[in-house]
Amino acid sequence: MNDSTLKKLLKEYDKKRQLAFLDLDKRKQELFSSNKRLEEIDNEINSYSIQIAKNILSSPNNTTFLENLRNKIDTLKKEKNMLLKSLNIDDNFFKPHFDCNLCNDTGYIQDGYSFNLCSCIKQKLFDIEYNKSNIDKLEKDNFDNFNYNLYSDNINEALYSSNLSPRDNIKNIRKIALSFINNFDDSNEKNLLFIGNTGLGKTFLSNCIANELLKKGKTVLYQTASVMLDSIIDYRFNKNSSTNMYENILTVDLLIIDDLGTEFMNSMKFSELFNVINTRLLNQNNHITKTIISTNLNLQELSQKYDERIFSRFVGYYNICRFFGEDIRFKK
Repeated sequence: MNDSTLKKLLKEYDKKRQLAFLDLDKRKQELFSSNKRLEEIDNEINSYSIQIAKNILSSPNNTTFLENLRNKIDTLKKEKNMLLKSLNIDDNFFKPHFDCNLCNDTGYIQDGYSFNLCSCIKQKLFDIEYNKSNIDKLEKDNFDNFNYNLYSDNINEALYSSNLSPRDNIKNIRKIALSFINNFDDSNEKNLLFIGNTGLGKTFLSNCIANELLKKGKTVLYQTASVMLDSIIDYRFNKNSSTNMYENILTVDLLIIDDLGTEFMNSMKFSELFNVINTRLLNQNNHITKTIISTNLNLQELSQKYDERIFSRFVGYYNICRFFGEDIRFKK
C-alpha cells in the first residue's frame, strides 16, 4: 500500500465528512425556517440533554431531578416524531448522509481497542493500485445489463459437446454465480473457474459478481495471471513490489485472476500460483476468501499445463463453468 495514496484518500474522506455535516445543517435550517416549532423542540432537547450531563457530574444522586429531565425529553421527542410524521419526514433526516455507513466516512472501523481500515477505503486503494486496467468495466458490467439473447437458443451437440443450448448454459452459469454471491460467507461454497473461448462473457460475469459483492462491503482485487505472478516474483526478489501487495493477494475477500494460461510459466511461478490458490482455500484467521479464475483453456489443456497439485484444487474446490457459443462481442 502506498502511504501517500492512503493519506490523500483520508483527506478526501475528511472533506466528505465535513460536507455531510454542512449538508445536514443546511437541511435543518431549511426545515426549521418553515417549521418553527421543530426548531424550538430541537433546542429544548439539546438544552435538557446538557442539563442532564451537568447534573450527572455535579449531583449524581439527585435522581428525581434527572428523571424529570428525561421525561421532558421523551415528551418532546414524541411531539417531534408526530410533527415529522405529518410532514412525511423520517428521523434519518437529522443524521448526516455518509457514503459509507460502516465507517461514517472516517475510513476506519473500531474493533475493540484497535482501528482497522474500512472495506470502502481498502477497495479504493485496490482500485487505484491494482484494478486500474479493469476499473471502468467494474463500474459498467452488472446483472442489469445481462442479456440472454446474445446467446443462441439452438442446440449443437456436435459443435459444443453439450445437449444444452448456449442460452440455457449461460442461464445455469448465472444461477451458479448468484449462489456464489448469496453464499459468499459460507466456507462450503466453492470458488469459480470460468473456462471457454474469448468473447463468451467470462470477464463480464466476473465483473457482475464483483459489483454485487462490492455492494455487500466486500473487497475485490482484479489481476491478470501474468501480472499477478510477475508481481509476486518481483516481491520475492525485492524488485518494485511490496509486502502489502502480496498480503492483499492472499487476503482480499474476492480475488479475480483473469487470463490464466497466457502467462509464461516456470517452476517458481508454478509454486507461487499453487501457494496463492491453496492459501486462499484455507480461509485463514476465520476470514472467508474466494477466488474467480477465468481461462481460455479447456480442462484437458489445464491438466497438461499445470501440475497435479494445482489441477486437483480446480477439480475439488471450484465450480467449473464452461462457456460456449458464438462470440457475443459481435452481437452487442
